[in-house]
Amino acid sequence: MKLYSTNNHDLSVDFPTAVFNSMPLDKGLYMPAEIPVLDKDFIDNIDQHTLPEIAYKVASVLLKDAIPADDLLKLVNDAINFDAPVVPLTEKDPSQTNTYVLELFHGPSLAFKDFGARFMSRIMAYFLKSGEELLDVLVATSGDTGGAVALGFLGVPNTRVTILYPKGKVSEIQELQLTTNGQNIRAIEVDGTFDDCQALVKQAFADDELNSKLRLTSANSINISRLIPQTFYYFNAYAQLKRKGKENLVISVPSGNFGNIGAGLLAYKMGLPVKQFIAATNANDTVPRFLESGVYETRPSVQTYANAMDVGAPSNWVRIMDLFKGDIKAVQEVVKGYRFTDEETLKAIHTIFDQYGYVACPHTAIAWLAVQQYRQETGDQQSPAVFLSTAHPCKFPDVFDEQLTKAMDIPDQVAELSKKAKQATQMDTSFESFKKYLLL
Repeated sequence: MKLYSTNNHDLSVDFPTAVFNSMPLDKGLYMPAEIPVLDKDFIDNIDQHTLPEIAYKVASVLLKDAIPADDLLKLVNDAINFDAPVVPLTEKDPSQTNTYVLELFHGPSLAFKDFGARFMSRIMAYFLKSGEELLDVLVATSGDTGGAVALGFLGVPNTRVTILYPKGKVSEIQELQLTTNGQNIRAIEVDGTFDDCQALVKQAFADDELNSKLRLTSANSINISRLIPQTFYYFNAYAQLKRKGKENLVISVPSGNFGNIGAGLLAYKMGLPVKQFIAATNANDTVPRFLESGVYETRPSVQTYANAMDVGAPSNWVRIMDLFKGDIKAVQEVVKGYRFTDEETLKAIHTIFDQYGYVACPHTAIAWLAVQQYRQETGDQQSPAVFLSTAHPCKFPDVFDEQLTKAMDIPDQVAELSKKAKQATQMDTSFESFKKYLLL
């Protein structure tokens, strides 16, 4: 497998180089030099395959000869060892519904980031050689990434993970998942926004002194090994609905840094039959504004109930534009963008519960809202719609009233978290403070 930089298509690196370097020196993002299309027979019969089988097929086609087949099979089976069910959202007869929720929170950190983080950690462990220099993994998180990466890398030999998160802008459960691990996992509580955290990580990768003294890599969605496994659940969702006789899908993705929908669009380019993608955002609406106006204008992020989507300058949008060769009209044909306020989000959470008895986290509610707006705008009531549930609702206790909290099924690992002590370093947003910390 060869990859290039979105800033330099003449650059050519192998897969391990892209994984460990995360971001090219020219500050672009790595993309596959070739995006293979899955064979028609596999797509036509995908409903006969399990999630691990689908994951292995997609990974083997994308990675080609980067990892021997037997080793890749073991890696995939170890990383993707939990389910991602498509659940009908219906009041009465499930066979009559046209709306489904793809639950991506059944992994250890209760968020969709488990797919990317577990796959990436095992990829890195596979390529790391005994006696090699310590690998410093830097992560900026707006909520769920940090917990997934922490659990994915916890105890992995010869790695040290540093997680930066914005002070007061993640939920209590998310913070405990970031700060209670110990061992090779460190947490920094930054007095700023997610964009500030992300900027610090990017500056670290561009700093000559840090790169000369440390072996740096990223576990954010800028790392190509995070993006690849997120394609798995899109193909698997299609397989599940194909078993129900449902095709020609509309898929709504709650979007912040745009790695999730970026993976969906990569799957689309690999042959996933999708009629329409929807990028659903909160008030941080850089991409919906771009899709409407053709002008890409970032703004400082603002805090919302859907905190994992509080991103004003989404890093992965450059990958999406690259997939479509910079053609905004081609993007607009495949992707629609909608944004929603906190007030609309809270109302949607209660509507979903009142109508369907389903408890949705704020991100999930925004994805559902986007399906409703798409149907109202286009008049398309027939196409089956799938909206992604990216996190378990229990991770956002401040959002829910007593009735919804009682209706929630709280996983055992959440109760265990409350017994652990928080360990985090306080820091301002200056790069010098972060650099000094890394060099200690």
